[in-house]
Amino acid sequence: MRLAAHPMTAAWLAALAAVLAVLALAVAAAARAGDAPALRPRDRGAIAQEEERPNSSLALRPRDRGAIAQEEERPNSSLALRPRDREAIAQEEERPNSSLALRPRDREAITQGEERPNSFRALRIVTLDPGHFHASLVHRESYPGVDDEVRIYAPVGPDLADHLKRVARFNLRPQNPTRWRYEVYAGPDFLERMVSERAGSVAVISGRNRGKIDAVRAAIQAGFHVLVDKPWILEPAELPKLKETVELASRSGRIAFDMMTERFEITTLLQKELVNDPEVFGRIQNGSPAQPAVYMESVHHLMKVVAGAPLVRPAWFFDGEQQGEGLNDIGTHLVDLVPWTLWPGQGVDERDIEILAAQRWPTPISAADFRRVTGEPAFPEAIAGGVRDGVLDYFCNTLATYSVRGVHVRLNVIWDWEAPAGAGDSHFAFYRGSRSRVEVRQGKAEGQRPQTYVVPNDAGDAAAVAAAVQRRLAALQERYPGLAMEPRGGEILLRIPDALRTSHEDHFAEVARQFFGYVRDPKTYPGWEKAQLLSKYFVTTKGIEKSRQGVARAAERLAPS
Repeated sequence: MRLAAHPMTAAWLAALAAVLAVLALAVAAAARAGDAPALRPRDRGAIAQEEERPNSSLALRPRDRGAIAQEEERPNSSLALRPRDREAIAQEEERPNSSLALRPRDREAITQGEERPNSFRALRIVTLDPGHFHASLVHRESYPGVDDEVRIYAPVGPDLADHLKRVARFNLRPQNPTRWRYEVYAGPDFLERMVSERAGSVAVISGRNRGKIDAVRAAIQAGFHVLVDKPWILEPAELPKLKETVELASRSGRIAFDMMTERFEITTLLQKELVNDPEVFGRIQNGSPAQPAVYMESVHHLMKVVAGAPLVRPAWFFDGEQQGEGLNDIGTHLVDLVPWTLWPGQGVDERDIEILAAQRWPTPISAADFRRVTGEPAFPEAIAGGVRDGVLDYFCNTLATYSVRGVHVRLNVIWDWEAPAGAGDSHFAFYRGSRSRVEVRQGKAEGQRPQTYVVPNDAGDAAAVAAAVQRRLAALQERYPGLAMEPRGGEILLRIPDALRTSHEDHFAEVARQFFGYVRDPKTYPGWEKAQLLSKYFVTTKGIEKSRQGVARAAERLAPS
């Protein structure tokens, strides 16, 4: 691993050095030893240009490139460049008319080669300011055709150190270890350096939510495809900027993709299949504000275990100005699922949406619990205004009711402090059809494991609905082998084999694989995703805006306990 940085405190240098030392163990375990003659900087430049020439005799196979890259990383390797040599080369590359500098059209040609379907060039990831643990979950596994070397651009601080430690665990795990290698630039001008160096073809952005859309736009302008963690924006005033950014990506042929992991949850996928079977579900009901046709209740926990280790959250996570509130964050997934389930392959326009009601309320966090989850000794000044008698009122919960295409929807987004023993985050969702209600439940009766149910509206129609479910499951066997049904006193439980179940953490790799597929072949990127992106952030931002207009009060929970 290589580290470049602006001047920083000795304490942070020591902290980062410790993290890098851990990650170096994983690099050493994967590296192969070898000897090769040292090259002068100008020779390296000439050879690099020759290697890029089509059919050059100097062109290296991908595995040879990997071996050389690993050898360069080995301490005291004869291939390793001293820091001052690297800096000299970097400066020479930037100098106008330098023999080492690539012309703009050459850089563009290389980029296009990386992204062309079946190109021998691997995609390379650039990670920007990985403040949220979701950035590390993208690296939970390696991907075919994606380079193991990653560039990170970030400010110096605990977010960067925590990200490196999380990825180091993936490299060091005994089963299926990854082989990620990092080159890190740490400094206040991290975004400018990422844009100017253009050291990869795809950018992963998962960190502070305030100002995230500006980073997304800058990355797209620099030529990156972007894989972005939600939310992209926090307020209605940012909607025009979101639209401009999406249009920019469209015009420039870049893929701008939201990490919608819940689309890969098997119980949600099956719910979608059944809702779109008229013989099982009928047609979606319109419902009313008091009796919505679609209801979702999502409960998450501030203190939890992720990737086998207690999750340490950054202090800024508890600053609503930086993080946003419940509907901004987890609510993005729920809003996304509604049209994705009801109208597959169709974009929803914001003109089809009306925000009807919304409310918010806080989760109290004591000083002791804040220290436990963040490692910080006290509440920072940025959130001191929300502290009363030593307890932070963290506004992270939202109940929102809206209509889309005349269908009434209610979303209840809840953050509790910590799950009871044996439980975890949970999801409850139902869609009301003219023949049945299709639900996902995750309570004690399900052993805290999500399950999909079909509940016929009319007992006299139950046999016909059951037969329709059986036919649908038979048609799905090729895609979901082993699916079965079990009648349970007036309702039907879907029996889902363990082989079809994947974890929330696994879903990030599934999203990443889908994104890389779109990057390699942009023609496969669905056109409706653009409208979906714009409309869901219309709901989240307008819903938060409405919730702040009333008095704070907690919402009733409908999920079975």
